[in-house]
Amino acid sequence: MRYAICNETFEGWDHARVCRRVAELGYRGLEIAPFTLARSIEEVSAERRRELRRQAEEHGLTILGLHWLLAKTEGFQLTAADESVRIKTADYLAALARCCADLGGEVLVFGSPAQRRSPQGATRERAVDYAVDTFRRAQRAFADNGVKLCLEPLAPAEADFINTCDDAVEILDRLAHPNFRLHLDVKAMCSEPTPIPELIRRHAARIGHFHANDANRRGPGFGDIDFAPIFQALRDTGYAGWVSVEVFDYTPDPETIARESLRYMRECETITKP
Repeated sequence: MRYAICNETFEGWDHARVCRRVAELGYRGLEIAPFTLARSIEEVSAERRRELRRQAEEHGLTILGLHWLLAKTEGFQLTAADESVRIKTADYLAALARCCADLGGEVLVFGSPAQRRSPQGATRERAVDYAVDTFRRAQRAFADNGVKLCLEPLAPAEADFINTCDDAVEILDRLAHPNFRLHLDVKAMCSEPTPIPELIRRHAARIGHFHANDANRRGPGFGDIDFAPIFQALRDTGYAGWVSVEVFDYTPDPETIARESLRYMRECETITKP
């Protein structure tokens, strides 16, 4: 497995310090939330992007991509009924793709629950139409920059749109484009009736990225989820992408989260069968 961790875990740390400590703990990748860099990704200069990438590479890290794409932004909505808002959102997704490539990454994880709500009064089918339209407007930028947009199902408690892997696959089928993939998140998959290993096997051909966390919003090994069968399913299906630690509960502290999550994942990996 290639292990990474999301940078917002280290709230208040400067980028160089995050890179140094993450590498010391044994991670190979870093995933970045754009809001940790600036209010808008377009405020991150070309010079600053080069510096961020250089600092990661100096410590042997890859900045694999971006997530929380639209968090803490204003005026963007994947499912907007207003075409001008969908155009504006697609343009911003294209800007994120360019930044991702500048940083050396190739993955954009689209979660952003607040920016994908179904419009008031719209049917689910109409919301799907709006989402597909927004993504199609940005797809050339994804392809031109060698970036995959990975669509993340989220539990009903977090979002009212794209709640299951099947929901995401419906949109992927409509897009029918190689730069659109499925993102799987352990916490989110816990809300589906199908066991997580089965979901992994069922959708293996679509998976572009993977987030490791527990149903309790903490890191792997900090709750009741057994990752051994999850990693077995990833191994059995030949998954070769990143496994990124993403938490939402930052206790007890960033270093303990990072260290113990990696220790537990490596332990689970060692007991999987070839």
